[in-house]
Amino acid sequence: MSDKDKKPNTDDLVDVKSLIKGASQGDYTLEDIMKEYGHPAPKGKVVAFPGAAPPPEPEAEPEPEPQPEEAPPSQPEDRPAAKAPPKPPAPDKVIPFPQEEGNPLSAFLKDLGKKADHYADHMFEEDESTDHEEIRRLERLIPGTDREEEPEPESPRWRRPRRQEPPPPDTSPLELSKRYRKGLRGMRVRALLILLLALAALAQALAPAAGLPAPPPLEDPHLQCGLAAALLGCGVLLAGDALFTGLARAFRLKVGMDTFSLLACLFTLGDGVRLALSEPDPDRLPYSVVCLAGLFCLLHGAYHKRRALRLSCRAAAASTTPYRVTLDEGKWNGRDTYAKWAGTAEGFGSQIQMDDGAQRIFRRLCPLLLIEGVLLALLSSYGKDSPDRLLWALSALFSAAAAFGGSVAYGRPFHKVARRLAQSGAALAGWPGIAQSRSGGRVLITDGDLFPPGYVELNGYKVLPDFPAERVVAYTATLIRDSGSALAKLFHDQLRAMGGLMRNAQSLAFHEGGGLSANIRGDQVLVGSAAFMKLMEVGLPQGLNVKNAVFCAIDGELAGIFALNYSLPDTVFPALEELLLEKIGPVLATRDFNIIPAMLQQRFKLAADKMDFPQVSRRRELSDPDQPHSDTLTALLCREGLYPFAEAITAAKRLRRAARTGAWVCCAASALGLALAGYLTSVGAYTALSPLNLLVYMLTWLAPVWLLSGWVHRF
Repeated sequence: MSDKDKKPNTDDLVDVKSLIKGASQGDYTLEDIMKEYGHPAPKGKVVAFPGAAPPPEPEAEPEPEPQPEEAPPSQPEDRPAAKAPPKPPAPDKVIPFPQEEGNPLSAFLKDLGKKADHYADHMFEEDESTDHEEIRRLERLIPGTDREEEPEPESPRWRRPRRQEPPPPDTSPLELSKRYRKGLRGMRVRALLILLLALAALAQALAPAAGLPAPPPLEDPHLQCGLAAALLGCGVLLAGDALFTGLARAFRLKVGMDTFSLLACLFTLGDGVRLALSEPDPDRLPYSVVCLAGLFCLLHGAYHKRRALRLSCRAAAASTTPYRVTLDEGKWNGRDTYAKWAGTAEGFGSQIQMDDGAQRIFRRLCPLLLIEGVLLALLSSYGKDSPDRLLWALSALFSAAAAFGGSVAYGRPFHKVARRLAQSGAALAGWPGIAQSRSGGRVLITDGDLFPPGYVELNGYKVLPDFPAERVVAYTATLIRDSGSALAKLFHDQLRAMGGLMRNAQSLAFHEGGGLSANIRGDQVLVGSAAFMKLMEVGLPQGLNVKNAVFCAIDGELAGIFALNYSLPDTVFPALEELLLEKIGPVLATRDFNIIPAMLQQRFKLAADKMDFPQVSRRRELSDPDQPHSDTLTALLCREGLYPFAEAITAAKRLRRAARTGAWVCCAASALGLALAGYLTSVGAYTALSPLNLLVYMLTWLAPVWLLSGWVHRF
């Protein structure tokens, strides 16, 4: 039977009709579908689905007349009320098609795919920016391969600006030298007299401990205490200038170890007078020996500091046009770099009169120690219902707080360093420049630093035929002069001896291959090394055996050869060794195209691999005499060469470390001494806190400061 002959099953049709009974006959709209899934349908413009034909624009319909509102029909209780349709958006906005909430697994896979694509795009960047260590080592010997690295930007941190004190007047170094010379001999004599008084007080304290009887007039305890107070009073008179300085600094809110020495002497004098006038303990003496020893150290340190200031000012005044040494921020490769440049002594007199590093540390911590000492004295006396202990407690506490190394921490090492630098023709410009030495990691070295005047000689020259000698020498001297090389004076003297004149060069260019080019009176002139001539395809004579020479070519033909002899001073080797030991890397900012790392290593056996050699344009910037420099002066140099330059930098770094370490040792000694003295005075343990025991404690903490000051100049 064919399909046409088959009759439809009416029973099935009846069943299907029963299923769709009551269904709406109209078409379903987008709004109806979105309501079915709980999403309001957007009104306004309809966005076509990708790939579908654009819908026809609906015809404009007339606006219906307003009709009275009718009550909405009642809805069944089991169905929620229909939500009000949202406000249609502006016609110029595109409404994205609402998307169904994504699957978490698919979202994770999509995010993972994005990360994989990003990694694939950037996976070769690190390899392309990284060179092998061997390649880097070899490139250091090639001119123009040391390039600066871009420093990573640091997030700016807000810091509260410190209150700046007005600087002292900028007095000339010569006048300051005369001022510091006055009273030096008297200060030394007074220090020796105080030392004798301290020895007498020490003998007085040692006699009872050794069981030695006192002379008949001094058997009375009243006389013993009175004698100790008298010895201390004489010492106070001899050190009156140093103690007055401590008092003046205290009134300016700059409490230091000299202020503690003054307080210790005053309280000890009061305690000694009280013991002499009252019924004293036969086994008790005031702390006169401790205070006298402290006064000797105070005057001794002040004497050394004054001598150092005088030596530095005298060395700075030795030249009217000294070299200035400054630490320029971020000069090379983002690191602070030392630079030497010709200038004046401006600012030296003001900086050298400022407070040193030890005083700056003391004025921050000593006020806290002062408050601690007063509180401990009150707790040890009134806190223990023993007000008669107050003077003794104050005397013991401040005698223990006045560290012996307070004045020695900076004065003694500064004197030793200044004495060594004066022999080299250098002078440190006070603590502001010394404090900056912490960040100094590079130093610029120019032609004159390695080869001062007189260490480069012209052994002779040869002018090829068809070229006038005066013309060749004049062309070469002109380009050397315009390049700013240290060879300018050498060629100028040769040209003047021939009676020639300099020319005017145009379009001067500097080349990485080690040469210069310019146009002089229509001639194309090339001046440089042998390697540069080969690079420019200039023919050189066969069998040429010249280690260092300057070649001149005119219009592509070799015109002259100037043989040079470089002699390295003996002081260059120890100077570079000092710099490298202090982890200060040399940066060759040379303009002489013959002075390259390969030449220094092959001929003079210098550590060229530890030197930075910038590109020729950068070398010109670093050696420009008109470049900006820091306003803070580190040192003044009165002699040529690298040795005084390196000595000044190394001395600044070592002096900073010695002074700061010594000051912190003194602060630790004062804090610990206050704690021990506070405890012993609270329990009334005079025997444990005797003058001899306290003297041993103070001398023990003085030893490391003394050793540091003796080591600082041994470099």
